[in-house]
Amino acid sequence: MPIPPAKVLCIGVDAANPDLIRSWAADGSLPTFRTLFGRGVSGDLKGIEGFFVGSTWPSMYTGACPADHAFHYLVQLSPGTYGFHRPADHGIAKIPPFWSHLSRAGRRVAILDVPLTPLDPNLSGLQTVEWGGHDSVYGFLANPDSLTASIPSRFGRHPAGLTCDGQRRTSEEYEGFLQDLLNGVELKGRLTRHLLAEGDWDMFMQVFTESHCVGHQCWHLHDPTHPAHDPLVRKKVGDPLLRVYQAIDRALGEILEGSGDTFVLVFSAHSMSHWYGTQFLLRDILVRLGVAREPNGGRTDGPEHGWLQGTSPPMAGFRWVWRKLPDGVRRNLGPLR
Repeated sequence: MPIPPAKVLCIGVDAANPDLIRSWAADGSLPTFRTLFGRGVSGDLKGIEGFFVGSTWPSMYTGACPADHAFHYLVQLSPGTYGFHRPADHGIAKIPPFWSHLSRAGRRVAILDVPLTPLDPNLSGLQTVEWGGHDSVYGFLANPDSLTASIPSRFGRHPAGLTCDGQRRTSEEYEGFLQDLLNGVELKGRLTRHLLAEGDWDMFMQVFTESHCVGHQCWHLHDPTHPAHDPLVRKKVGDPLLRVYQAIDRALGEILEGSGDTFVLVFSAHSMSHWYGTQFLLRDILVRLGVAREPNGGRTDGPEHGWLQGTSPPMAGFRWVWRKLPDGVRRNLGPLR
């Protein structure tokens, strides 16, 4: 039997909703996941209770709670002060990731695009940081140095750019965004297979972050009960989450084809759903209580003061009425809008 290219192959699907994966695997929409569920053992992961999702990845790769690794968001209060600091300036987490321990023990590791990780120049093997990801902290970095030039020259940059966040409204904008993510998944799969084929890895880990991007930007198109759901855009672009999950499923299947008889772990570090927090109301509450002032001379119509995703109350009301109109009426009024 040929020796597999890696003793342990770990594939992350960042912020993928487990209920959607199970449902689409069951109906055949995700055949690779369906095979994995049928042949392997599956279970549920639970995030750190009461913490922002930013602490999830550092908690996973350090094996420590946020109180110990000291990271929960890109900008944090400095302990004992009201000043802010950026933990990324000091290496994100205060505890080294598990692959650093493997490397020091003489194991050969490959770590590709694990979110919220700094580059370890002393790693025995290779590492890429933010070739394609949702959270852009450091920009694209690679170790050894030869990868910094060889990856862009062979595979290019990720089509979605350094960050996938943005303001999108039309079906054309969403379709362009989705094509960037789909192309990014395909390229990441090729890059993974190329590096995996070098062989003799004790631990090989790669994360598809496009699932995080599409969840943030397109959940309202996936979920017809979402207040911002637009059935006309949905009709033109389909279900964005399904399209990206299917692309990841195909790429995962191609990676597994070349992995041989190795131990495979596929996981999602945290889930994705609609945004239901109320922290965006805090500023208005404090202002109305008279304990805080509005910045910019009290204006409340700017994008940072919006009532509904950066919109003023009249515009929010207009959009609510627009979504309630019949499709035929909206088509006729489209030019006026």
